[in-house]
Amino acid sequence: MPLSDLTLAELAEYRSAAQEPPDFDAFWADALGSAAGAGGAPVFEPVRTSLKTLQVQDVSFPGHEGRPVKAWLTAPASTEGPLPCVVEFPGYNGGRGLPEDCLLYASAGYAHLFMDVRGQGSGWRRGDTEDAEPQGAGPQHPGFMTRGIMDPAKHFYRRVVTDAVRAVQAARSHPLVDPARVAVTGISQGGGLTLAVAGLVPDLVAVAPDVPFLCDMRRGAERAAAGPYLEVAGYLKVHRERVERVFETLGYFDGVHFARRAKAPALFSVALMDTTCPPSTVYGAYHSYAGPKRIEVYQFNGHEGGESVQDAARLRFLAGLLHP
Repeated sequence: MPLSDLTLAELAEYRSAAQEPPDFDAFWADALGSAAGAGGAPVFEPVRTSLKTLQVQDVSFPGHEGRPVKAWLTAPASTEGPLPCVVEFPGYNGGRGLPEDCLLYASAGYAHLFMDVRGQGSGWRRGDTEDAEPQGAGPQHPGFMTRGIMDPAKHFYRRVVTDAVRAVQAARSHPLVDPARVAVTGISQGGGLTLAVAGLVPDLVAVAPDVPFLCDMRRGAERAAAGPYLEVAGYLKVHRERVERVFETLGYFDGVHFARRAKAPALFSVALMDTTCPPSTVYGAYHSYAGPKRIEVYQFNGHEGGESVQDAARLRFLAGLLHP
């Protein structure tokens, strides 16, 4: 598999040309304020599983417009807390799955909240959260990227990013969790949501986006050879006159702009043969990131990235910040 984008030397010099919407901060203040105003509180229900060393709770918390979003909260069985917590977001069209699907962080001694993504979870890991799509969202290309594409207030990712911020708030409300020691992480779409939360929640301890999607999105739509950026290109192949309008909408959800507002220490990862999230899109967000940062580079990998090698690197990174 050849390099999918720029060389490593070129990536070091690359800077994103993504244009930030002038009302970006007001847009997100309104979205998060509306969610908070809808009220509601997280509900945690203990679940019996075959996992003898871990305890599991089924979580339902109020997300966008107060609508319920599902999650799992997993922690070591013998602990009473408070524990540092890792909040994790899934990749594109994946969901929270089963408690047995994701054991890494609880096995390492953390509380771990794994958020479902509304409307997803039928591609590679199941989900349990419905998306109440707003009326009048207009035509879309199959998938989620162009759902509500003509109006950022109706776009799918306004709802999902709001849910992700509310997931952190839900985790912090649980007595097992030390609210002062919370990190966020995710792979691909989960990495993009990680950056969004990092830009909207000012007091996180650590941020770990891996091969993040939803970054430098115009370049992604122009350069990707696989994956959900192709939904944007497919839509514009039909709606030729809407190019600028589409990228104006996507600008409200671009990790490049969230990264400029993020201050917590961050560990990124990138794969130079990634055809789904071209490396330059990752570097666009990385170079924009305002806080302390470093990046793990996998020169001969595609969108799978570092897999367990990156898991180990991420655990070392988190340990240095969540257990100082």
